[in-house]
Amino acid sequence: MAAEEIDAYLADVPEPGRSTLEELRQRILAVVPDAEQCMSYQMPAFRTPGVGRRKGKVVAGFAAFAKHLSYLPHSGNVLPALADELVGYTQTKSSLHFAFDEPLPAELVATLVRTRLTEIEATGH
Repeated sequence: MAAEEIDAYLADVPEPGRSTLEELRQRILAVVPDAEQCMSYQMPAFRTPGVGRRKGKVVAGFAAFAKHLSYLPHSGNVLPALADELVGYTQTKSSLHFAFDEPLPAELVATLVRTRLTEIEATGH
């Protein structure tokens, strides 16, 4: 059901944002192919099935807003840890902002997701 909820969420996002977020969705799933697609705080998210500390933890999410798209690491530690790699992006403690027509590079998405997975392994959160 959750994948369909994300499909419905994306259907309401005007182009080019819809395609950009769908590309982000695929890039996240490339790193965590067995992730459960879900909604968290009414925004698309990806939860790890895993075992132990990883089980059921949200590792990434995204959202569309009026003036930008956002990548959501679901942790206040991920973006500060990658500050050098995020130069040029606008951000808050909990979201990385990017343009409707400029997808985040696949390598950056992989780094963001892997950083969050490493945090979950280390802390359980």
